[in-house]
Amino acid sequence: MTLRTLFLSVTFSLLSASVALSASVSVFKDAGCGCCGGWISHMRENGFAVSAANVAPETMDVVKSKAGVTADTASCHTAIVAGYVVEGHVPASDVRRLLAEHPDAIGLSAPGMPVGSPGMEGAGAEPYDVLLIRRDGRTEVFASH
Repeated sequence: MTLRTLFLSVTFSLLSASVALSASVSVFKDAGCGCCGGWISHMRENGFAVSAANVAPETMDVVKSKAGVTADTASCHTAIVAGYVVEGHVPASDVRRLLAEHPDAIGLSAPGMPVGSPGMEGAGAEPYDVLLIRRDGRTEVFASH
């Protein structure tokens, strides 16, 4: 590893950590969902300040719709951070990258509830993609895990 590569890596890590420390995450979730609590813990462990609101299932549909989440990008909980939507079990590292890169997008989604994602740990982890949701509704792979 060259000195330049090491410097850039350390600088990016420090910037990412400072972005996380300054970011507040508002989560909308079903009161009975345990995996949402696991994701919230994951985000807190990674330096994010998280507040959560329990909402009725019919209210979740409204939250998701207003946030630009479609049936194809939906998961169990919806979060807002720095004006971006974070749908489902998106790893904190991807959220930090989103905030650092600041793309012109609605936000990120880990559609469904992929086993092995933050809050969904357990046996049988499966590979999954985190999608970037563009403002026109198109999606593209942001990260693969």
